[in-house]
Amino acid sequence: MPSLLSKLHEQVVSAIGNTAKPQRIGIAFSGGVDSSLLAKVCSDLGFEVILLTVGFEGSHDIEFSKKIASILKLKHVIYPITGGEFHDVASEVRGAIGTDNLSWNENCIAFHYVSKLAKKHGISMVLTANGIDELFCGYNAYREVVEEGKEAIMELMESKLANEVEMMKAVNRISSKYYVKILQPLLSAGFVEFAKSVPIKEKIRGRDDLVRKHIIRQLALSVGVPEEAALKRKKALQYGSLIHKNLLRLGKT
Repeated sequence: MPSLLSKLHEQVVSAIGNTAKPQRIGIAFSGGVDSSLLAKVCSDLGFEVILLTVGFEGSHDIEFSKKIASILKLKHVIYPITGGEFHDVASEVRGAIGTDNLSWNENCIAFHYVSKLAKKHGISMVLTANGIDELFCGYNAYREVVEEGKEAIMELMESKLANEVEMMKAVNRISSKYYVKILQPLLSAGFVEFAKSVPIKEKIRGRDDLVRKHIIRQLALSVGVPEEAALKRKKALQYGSLIHKNLLRLGKT
């Protein structure tokens, strides 16, 4: 009987296969466990993978992604964000998505640059690992409710998933400017249903669990993701790229 880990691997493969057939794709890449796992599985499936990283010069994501991409031996391209263009992009994005929600603006700004980078390299389809943090308790918020039991965790999960699905619609409104489609195989209905059935203990082990997503990290290690990436604690895209810091700075000025 297949182990839970092998079933998870099958489900990830199936979700990717149902989203796109092997072709030239971009992967929104920070070097963390989620994007590294997605990139490695796509590469193993025969996709021509190009890793796409955005961030301000010297940001964590740019420096760390270079290291992990080199180990994975996958093509890697970078868009270094500059302060001069950032104000105009932030203003344009906010107008396009019509919300002051900080997280939505930060993510849409990031994917504006991801899409621009994809277009520059002739890529029309970008896959992301969105969904893993929601489904496998990647966020700190899960630590705050874990002692309340499974019902509280699942309620938070539903809220997180609903927000993520809506946010990625906004992301695709931004990416459409560059004729780039941003796809999230791990937010597909089949994968979401399976992921919800994975025991909570495989995701989070208590209020003091700073790592979380344990079975995802095990899977990443099993398919050849470097340990440095597989076991690294979460750093959200907007923080690792320094977009959050610079957007707050814009707000103050």
